[in-house]
Amino acid sequence: MLVVLAVLVFFMFRSSRKRQKQQQELQSQVAVGAQVMTNFGVFGTILELDDEENQVLIETTPGTVLKVHRQTVTRVVTPADAEPESDAVDTAAPALETSDGAPAYGERIDETAEPVADTKSEKKADE
Repeated sequence: MLVVLAVLVFFMFRSSRKRQKQQQELQSQVAVGAQVMTNFGVFGTILELDDEENQVLIETTPGTVLKVHRQTVTRVVTPADAEPESDAVDTAAPALETSDGAPAYGERIDETAEPVADTKSEKKADE
């Protein structure tokens, strides 16, 4: 019984050391400009590290900056982790429009194009 207990304690210490080593490696890779993923699945680029407050500023999209706790950064994304370009969405695809000419839900609107007339509001105005 003591042998089983000793083996159990040995594996507990071993896994604890392994986790500590992985955490130290991750913290050494976390630097300004690194592409990271948080534990809640948000990808971004580190803009600023505040060691005193344990906070990180992460830019997820241009103009969107999140302030998170340093421990929420769970992975540094390397180019090998990135998706291959064949799976990427084709941004040059033609725009989808509904039958009344309005853009589909979630579609980006080209602001340089002429605005689409809203036929529904025109019908209400005529009545």
